[in-house]
Amino acid sequence: MIRSLPNSTGYKYGFRVYVALFFIFLLLPLIAVSALAFNDSSAITLPWKGFTLDWFFANTDDRVGLFADEGLLTSIWISIQTAFAMALLSTIFGTIASLLFDKFNFRGKGLLYFFAIAPLVIPGVILGISILLASTAVGGEIESIFGVDAEIFSPGFWLVVIGQFSFGATYAMLLVSARLKKFDHALEEAALSLKATGLQSIWYITIPFLKPAIIGAFVVTFLMSFSNFNTTIFLVGSDPTLPVDLYSRIKFSSTPVLNAVSFMIVLSVSIFAFINLIINRNKK
Repeated sequence: MIRSLPNSTGYKYGFRVYVALFFIFLLLPLIAVSALAFNDSSAITLPWKGFTLDWFFANTDDRVGLFADEGLLTSIWISIQTAFAMALLSTIFGTIASLLFDKFNFRGKGLLYFFAIAPLVIPGVILGISILLASTAVGGEIESIFGVDAEIFSPGFWLVVIGQFSFGATYAMLLVSARLKKFDHALEEAALSLKATGLQSIWYITIPFLKPAIIGAFVVTFLMSFSNFNTTIFLVGSDPTLPVDLYSRIKFSSTPVLNAVSFMIVLSVSIFAFINLIINRNKK
């Protein structure tokens, strides 16, 4: 809607109703899950039977809350470790890739860029299966030739990191590249004219300019890794990440502790977003 142009009353009300319904569609499931985390019922859904904190702190034969469930806490910690490792690798390599594509012209650059963004259009399930089959084949060959058990190629922590890195680096590269498009290369040329080396000009001029995009890329890839399921399910070992653990629990036996986990995630993200909003407002 263009505010400077005249609009009919029906159009204005229709636009407001559309926006309201859109946000209701987005927020209602989160509100429902958060509310049911405090429902004094063994069922994961309605009806409402009263307020309780059992699904957070209880540790009885009938009810085990989130903070007393060692398996659930372990899966959360594994997800945090996996997300941090994947986000760190993706941000580093994605930033390097964006700089290479921006600063150098070489034969096959377009083809290489196509392969770099290919994970965006390949379904996560296909990525997971492909990486699993490839790693199993490579690990089997290494073991047969050298007699060494290469655990990095077996389903587990590092294979999950590698699998998520396959698409995380692409997102990081695109986020940093978008910021790099606004960079004035005359600043680097000025640094070079003052006897700075190419690496020094990148480190002291380009990287500080890209800092907001680099931080944003780390946060985005961290959240993507933390919530990823369709690729991780094929690569995880005996210690599942949180999405895989939740899937296995809700598939066979579900309790409102899953709602409690969801509430804590929503609360954590909301607090982070609020802090980020305050920081940006203070900067302005």
